[in-house]
Amino acid sequence: QLQLVESGGGLVHPGGSLRLSCTDSGNSLDKYAIAWFRQVPGKEREGVSCIRTPGDEETTYRASVRGRFTTYRDKAKNTIYLQMNNLKPEDSGIYFCGAEGPLVNLCVFFESNFGSWGQGTQVTVSS
Repeated sequence: QLQLVESGGGLVHPGGSLRLSCTDSGNSLDKYAIAWFRQVPGKEREGVSCIRTPGDEETTYRASVRGRFTTYRDKAKNTIYLQMNNLKPEDSGIYFCGAEGPLVNLCVFFESNFGSWGQGTQVTVSS
């Protein structure tokens, strides 16, 4: 059973940057596609990005973040990152990382495809 832990959230001004991290201290994430979803009160969780397993590592992004967000994997650190640049107020929310797999690389933004989730980290973009 994976135990994902997110970190890196915070308060940032519009146009600023944050880097979120997703890791599991006890399990390798090499066999899992990892997605970032976000949620605001009163709305459903929405997919932001996804990275497939090592050896593929193709990435998928939500249209509204493409060109501003980058997700990548550091295998040595067993960590998946979400680099968020040029942040906008509408990017605010709780960001969760989710794992799909093992060895399933659909990376389609259906929440039910991802069997393990972290507790989330808050991102607030405000002036």
